[in-house]
Amino acid sequence: MPRLSRLSRSVAGKVALVTGAASGMGRATAILFADEGAAVAAVDVNREPVESVAAEIRAAGGNARAWACDVADRAAVEQLIAEVVVQFGGIDILINNAGIAAAVPFEADNYDEVWARTLAVDLTAMTYTIRAALPHLRRSESPRIVNIASTEGLGATPGHSAYTAAKHGVVGLTRSLALEFGKEGITVNCICPGPIRTAMTEAIPEEAKERYARQRTALRRYGLPEEVAHLTLSLAMPAASFVTGVALPVDGGLTIRRA
Repeated sequence: MPRLSRLSRSVAGKVALVTGAASGMGRATAILFADEGAAVAAVDVNREPVESVAAEIRAAGGNARAWACDVADRAAVEQLIAEVVVQFGGIDILINNAGIAAAVPFEADNYDEVWARTLAVDLTAMTYTIRAALPHLRRSESPRIVNIASTEGLGATPGHSAYTAAKHGVVGLTRSLALEFGKEGITVNCICPGPIRTAMTEAIPEEAKERYARQRTALRRYGLPEEVAHLTLSLAMPAASFVTGVALPVDGGLTIRRA
């Protein structure tokens, strides 16, 4: 019997570029996409750990190559994109996952420095990668851009104003570019992870994690990087062709809980 469905849920044969791929959600995303048959350009500011991720993928039979790049450096990003295209022949999926976080009071002496670096890495860098990748995405049959924001992009936490502002910016950038690129069939979406077990949350004591999760999330636990990666994969599939401009919480119910 012939299949009734026509839209593909496979990224096999696609080229996916993942920034911040050395650890946490980025590592999980790079590995998952490779497991699903995509060629993965794994990018991180730290060379040794991202090369380790690419080697792990290749050892499992996947196709991946690593690049070290500071995504806040426009020239470095442009060179990165050029090298990825030479290596893999194009780019179908761009996943902007690289990010930093620093909690600093608004009146702290180093606030200006923290603000500048946070906005550069968490927001401005996305404009560099998107602008550099855009000509190649336009040649793809199913071009996808997925930006990783945060539930801080949907709310706020005291002492995190630089990070919160940057993640609100990611949501706004995503929505604006979804409208701008929609006529070309390029979808632009973002994911807003809540409490996830990554390097950013590693220093939080386990007891504090458990207490926060019980009080703030419906599922009463922290999420795993792979749980975020699977939602990223869903938005990157060819079948996700009518989904654009969304800010999707992956937060265990944090944003819906009122008490």
